[in-house]
Amino acid sequence: MNTSDNNGTDRPDTYRLSWRVLLAISLAFWIFATVSAVLYVDGITQHMPDAMRADYFAPWQARVLQYALLFPPLLGCYWLALRIGWSSLRRSLPKQLLLGIGFAMLARPALLAAMWLMHSGHTGAMPTEEVLPKCEKATPECVGWPQFFWAYIRSSGISSTADFLIRYGFGLALLTGAALSKRYHESTLRVATLERQWNAARLSALRMQLSPHALFNLLHVIRGQISWDPPAAQRMVVQLGDLLRRLLHAGEQEFSHLHEEIEFVRMYLELQQQRFADRLSIALPTNELPDVWVPSLILQPLVANAVTHSLHGHQEPVLISVTVAVKHDQLVITICNDTNADADIADEHIGIRNTRERLAVHFGDRASLRSARDGDNKWCAELRMPQLRDRPQAD
Repeated sequence: MNTSDNNGTDRPDTYRLSWRVLLAISLAFWIFATVSAVLYVDGITQHMPDAMRADYFAPWQARVLQYALLFPPLLGCYWLALRIGWSSLRRSLPKQLLLGIGFAMLARPALLAAMWLMHSGHTGAMPTEEVLPKCEKATPECVGWPQFFWAYIRSSGISSTADFLIRYGFGLALLTGAALSKRYHESTLRVATLERQWNAARLSALRMQLSPHALFNLLHVIRGQISWDPPAAQRMVVQLGDLLRRLLHAGEQEFSHLHEEIEFVRMYLELQQQRFADRLSIALPTNELPDVWVPSLILQPLVANAVTHSLHGHQEPVLISVTVAVKHDQLVITICNDTNADADIADEHIGIRNTRERLAVHFGDRASLRSARDGDNKWCAELRMPQLRDRPQAD
């Protein structure tokens, strides 16, 4: 049961339930109310004489038929009550009370209609002397159905209305609780979906920050080569094309295999070697890599950071090394570069910040990235994360 405003959005004050759920809950509650009412009357009348029981209480068949006749208006009232909702008690409470009282006032007419359908001679608790002095007993056969109907309503309508108003209220509370539970469940799912979408958007934005940064660095390398070594620049353009294909492919997926990440690092560092020649040496893993998955482009900003800070202001040959190990069931990747003892390397470089944020999104506190000096002439970044044997599925 969806309700929408003019813009097609759900009204926040509506307690929504599908017709199937509304019908199921209402029917189950009303069957319970019918059975409990019949058993209650049977319990208090089982020791009464038959004549007294016939005078003051309708037969159980009439009670069951009464509740059956009341069910369609009950269902309609509950549907309307859920549409009214409870967002503003000052406005909704009077409407809910009027709706409940209106339904409860149908109880006596429904019972009399059931008795008429069954042709019962039940009288009910009615002052015969005041209403119908010529009859010893106020039966429909004696006074006729119209007068009997009116006298019956006037004599016992208030207590019946109060009784059915309470029953109606219990059913409405049950439906309202079901609607609130459904709303809470939907809100929880909506929040979880928004969180997944937000994390995906953050990761996509972070990858887009990394890719252009790497591209501009490489274009700067080629520009420097064109002026004094055109053949080398041509080779670098070919290598750059291969690298960009891998870069675009990796940027479209959240996770890549570890060997793909190491291969990307190798291609990137070989391009840098074209620029710096003998000044840059690289050492990459030569043994068999673990068969695991890692976030795409997770190593590139750390390697780019190592190249920038190891060669900046450093005229001697430098070594950039990448090692991979498994420690305590965690994947440990360490990237180290030579540097001057007095070099000021900022730990919160944008590449390191982005990498830390991506690790937090994917793994929470199960992953970490530490960067610090290892002796006087070396700077290392150590990345730890869980081993992902299978490729994670995108949300």
